[in-house]
Amino acid sequence: MSLDTAATKPHEQLAAALADDLTAVNALIRERMASKHAPRIPEVTAHLVEAGGKRLRPMLTLAAARMCGYEGPYHVHLAATVEFIHTATLLHDDVVDESQQRRGRPTANLLWDNTSSVLVGDYLFARSFQLMVETGSLRVLDILANASATIAEGEVLQLTAASDLATTEETYIQVVRGKTAALFSAAMEVGGEIAGQDAATKKALFDYGDALGISFQIVDDLLDYGGTKAIGKNTGDDFRERKLTLPVIRAVAAADAEERAFWERTIQKGRQEDGDLDHAIALLAKHGTMEATRQDALDWAEKAKSALDLIPDQPLKTMLVDLADYVVARIT
Repeated sequence: MSLDTAATKPHEQLAAALADDLTAVNALIRERMASKHAPRIPEVTAHLVEAGGKRLRPMLTLAAARMCGYEGPYHVHLAATVEFIHTATLLHDDVVDESQQRRGRPTANLLWDNTSSVLVGDYLFARSFQLMVETGSLRVLDILANASATIAEGEVLQLTAASDLATTEETYIQVVRGKTAALFSAAMEVGGEIAGQDAATKKALFDYGDALGISFQIVDDLLDYGGTKAIGKNTGDDFRERKLTLPVIRAVAAADAEERAFWERTIQKGRQEDGDLDHAIALLAKHGTMEATRQDALDWAEKAKSALDLIPDQPLKTMLVDLADYVVARIT
């Protein structure tokens, strides 16, 4: 199932609980994505920011801050920062991947051009750092600057590892931690930081975001070999883009000589033919790598829930626990 068709929707419960804060975040986003001299900046940004995304990452920041008792104004700045960083990385990713669809709509690089997407992404990164500075917290700046560097590092690592059949499961997790989990964990941690929490609480928030992000990405990678267009991408995109995700890494490790030759041709050399995607899916089924990877996603979701054990029980905590279950509900 998709996040939209599940019977229960914890992200909607979070949005309702944080409605006033989200309204303030959206207003701040619209204010800061404006440009007096370059109207293309808000045009490109609005195309993605207002495309129906669930604001999951900024909601994590708002929830963490509120859960920790924060009453000040700067959680709104940090939530907007997190959304700007996320949007900037999406603009850049779509150029790198030569993507044509994002959230079920044409990508910005398709509607405008690669140059616009890259430069607007740069602008949003700059805006995000302005917002960070306004909080007056060097530690917040440190957390989000490190996350931004880790995201870029993960993307570059993926460039070198994606089509290399020697890529290990450990390298895959390193890539996922970079390109996806780093922003989830930073989004949670800065909520605790701005609320003045102790080190143990901030680590719990970080660990929740880290495990949730890894689970989220593993599920996304699984859906690529068995999802639907409802997830905003076409089944087999990762295969066509020659990305080694966890189910494929495991199938390569278990491959006989003939199967390895297939993976070398399609992934390593990029010579793909009609019927190759179906054959790839059949090999994943043969070696049980989809089910093994599904179990990994469930295990990471459990780690996310366990990370919140030291947080006192309250409605926002319950919603975050439910969110971890909900992320993996797409593959159960």
